[in-house]
Amino acid sequence: MNTARFLRRSALSALALSSALLLPAFAAQAQAKPAAAPAAAAAAPIQFLAAQSELSFISKQMGVPVDGHFKRFDAQLAFDPKKPEAGRVSFTIDLASVSLGAAEFDAELAKPAWFDSKKLPQANFQSSAIKAIGGGKFEVSGKLSIKGQSRDIVVPITLTQSGKLSTATGSFVLKRLEFKIGDGEWADTSMVANEVQVKFKLAFNGVAAL
Repeated sequence: MNTARFLRRSALSALALSSALLLPAFAAQAQAKPAAAPAAAAAAPIQFLAAQSELSFISKQMGVPVDGHFKRFDAQLAFDPKKPEAGRVSFTIDLASVSLGAAEFDAELAKPAWFDSKKLPQANFQSSAIKAIGGGKFEVSGKLSIKGQSRDIVVPITLTQSGKLSTATGSFVLKRLEFKIGDGEWADTSMVANEVQVKFKLAFNGVAAL
């Protein structure tokens, strides 16, 4: 037999035998290899609970406090208390839902001198920064827009939690004339004070633990 041909056949036979012996080992190793872990599920979005939330204000007319509130408003929140600087808050108010508790007063507030809610139906707040100040307290900076006027404000917030429910409470002073609320003859601050105390309680489900 040709020596070269014999060596070639011997080499091929050895290669085939090696493959036959090694393939089961490779198969077993592949089966033993753990499957890749599934990608982490996206965090559920935070849910705003309008029915458990409140937005009210106190103004003064000739030195007498007058209480009012808004019936319809909405909030969107992306927030982790442990990473507040990455959070975002946006807030929308239906100005036509304002109420002082009497139909004639509510009709007056809808007029152009006040909220002009038929022409400009919404007020908006959009955060630009959130800072933790300790003890479940935060400062939210952002821009408030009412009647085509925008101002930078800082809103202090206290966050409390009970089970899945998180409640953000706070208050701030709004100067109504900066937003042309109570324009014209109503700009006289001896009749209606410029400072309006705004109070809120906003309820959410799905906020991470403090």
